[in-house]
Amino acid sequence: MTTNMFVSSLPSRLALFALLSFSTSVFLFRKSRRLRKQRLTVKEINIPNLTTPLRKPKLFFASQTGTSEALARNLHVLLASNGIDFDLVDPRSYEPEDLPKESLVLIVVSTWDDGNPPPSMGFLYQWLSESTEDFRIGKSILSRCKFAAFGVGSRSYGEERFNAAAKGFSRWMRALGAMEMVGVGVGDVDEGDVNEIFEKWSGDVVAFLMGDGVLRENGRVVVNSESEDDQLYDDDSDQESDVESDVVDLEDIAGKGPTRKSGVVKENGEKDAKTNGLRDMVTPVIMTSLQKQGYKIIGSHSGVKLCRWTKSQLRGRGGCYKHSFYGIESHRCMETTPSLACANKCVFCWRHHTNPVGKEWRWKMDDPIEIVNSALDEHKKMIKQMKGVPGVKQERLLEGLSPRHCALSLVGEPIMYPEINTVIDELHKRRISTFLVTNAQFPDKIKFLRPITQLYVSVDAATKDSLKAIDRPLFSDFWERFVDSLKSLHGKQQRTVYRLTLVKGWNAEDIDAYSNLLDIGQPDLIEIKGVTYCGSTSTSSITMKNVPWHEDVKEFSEALAMKSGGKYEVACEHAHSVCVLLAKVDDFKINGQWYTWIDYEKFHNLVASGKPFKTKDYMSQTPSWATYGAEEGGFDPDQIRYKKERRHGSKTLPN
Repeated sequence: MTTNMFVSSLPSRLALFALLSFSTSVFLFRKSRRLRKQRLTVKEINIPNLTTPLRKPKLFFASQTGTSEALARNLHVLLASNGIDFDLVDPRSYEPEDLPKESLVLIVVSTWDDGNPPPSMGFLYQWLSESTEDFRIGKSILSRCKFAAFGVGSRSYGEERFNAAAKGFSRWMRALGAMEMVGVGVGDVDEGDVNEIFEKWSGDVVAFLMGDGVLRENGRVVVNSESEDDQLYDDDSDQESDVESDVVDLEDIAGKGPTRKSGVVKENGEKDAKTNGLRDMVTPVIMTSLQKQGYKIIGSHSGVKLCRWTKSQLRGRGGCYKHSFYGIESHRCMETTPSLACANKCVFCWRHHTNPVGKEWRWKMDDPIEIVNSALDEHKKMIKQMKGVPGVKQERLLEGLSPRHCALSLVGEPIMYPEINTVIDELHKRRISTFLVTNAQFPDKIKFLRPITQLYVSVDAATKDSLKAIDRPLFSDFWERFVDSLKSLHGKQQRTVYRLTLVKGWNAEDIDAYSNLLDIGQPDLIEIKGVTYCGSTSTSSITMKNVPWHEDVKEFSEALAMKSGGKYEVACEHAHSVCVLLAKVDDFKINGQWYTWIDYEKFHNLVASGKPFKTKDYMSQTPSWATYGAEEGGFDPDQIRYKKERRHGSKTLPN
């Protein structure tokens, strides 16, 4: 019986033995393959990239006189002759937000006006520059991309501008995680050696792509033995450090930056009456830092900047939450401030505290009408730069050149400026609506504000301790000022808003305390927004762990509405901004329909009449797509949704 059992089970045993042998072979093969891959040289890893790329490699050119284009075409032929197929691309029609999808990019660009590339590459150049300064964009977004850049320029314009465009591309591509295959090539048209230098640079590029395994940087040969995965997901801490080093905190530069005497002293020893012995608010160091972030500085204390949502709606890609909640046209909105100074140093400050701080106005003061004129001029210049950008139509561009809305919330505290009412009057005379945000530290100034289209108070925390921790106010009596500001808001007749910024672990759990604050100011509307991560700095301990999801914000909003006992309900949402709107039911809900939008023409007519008016006098019905729970999530269906591919490196993600 035993022998029969052994015989009958023999096939099974042989099958089992074969299976184990096969599994062992597969395991050893995979292990060998994995070890071999870790030892791969550039030669071995680049060939698969060329034969099966995620996208066809791109060769961009931007030329003013035709030199760069001719060089790019020669390179295109050289690459093709070596079996390397690239698309030759004029960047005027290229979508910059597709750049993270590219695997190989070559750039041949001339330096044209004041260190910039030709207009055809202006938008791509600007997008890269702004992306390196934009905390919303991960610093490894281009980690899948290898690139090289060659510049055509002239040293006659000075060494600082010599091939600045190509050098800028190299710097920003690397800052966003891209791998530079060979160093920047620089040709000087005045020296007559452009072709010779370009030929050598092109040879280095082709050699790298064909796989000789070397990177030439400043004449140094570097053997690259990293695996492909290591290159794609390289640690981006160096880039983060470079970006952060450009951020200047006022406390850090005190006594270190260029100094200014308090007023111009004439020969007779008297101070110039125009300055009255006062200083400029914006020092050269602060100005440099703000300009790097895209600000246009106006006079000595004001600023304007083109909002990313303005660009978005110019391109038909949707407006900001104010478009969804209140019907503003984002492509016709100007973001500015008459005071770059602030009385807080909030932990979630978007500007990383590069703006000045102060408790009172102690600087020179510019004329309010000149501020408005200059802000509009600078805004229009930035709008004109969007001409030719993919998606921007002539009709939208012309509309953008005639702003109809002004967000007085760019940075700083706008009501610190002593002539803020004149600024408001001047905007309203031009039939430009006003959305003004104050940080709740100047209650008396709130009382004396002229009618605002919509007046905001930032309610960053609901208790004294949490407000001190989050806003880090300069005033010792900050809490009393905060409460008095809410009381002053209650006395206004036009639309008023509490703006809540939720920070997980800091203030998102204070439902009861927030509910108590509603009784003080009794705002018409309550905006609840999740904090936006601003990147790691020495001035803020906020991390991605503190950023709530949209579902978290919705849950908080519903709980706060319930705490109000039916006085407020959740009216609208803008999922893209992680933002929800609560509105007073008695004022804004009519026959089951929400009326949170604004009749802007009616508002301006009411202001021009000089007669008193109230919130209900200029309401308009909210479209269904903007209401809470709508399938669109607050995204205008007339716009085209474009989702960006974002990869924040491991340094920005919670453990």
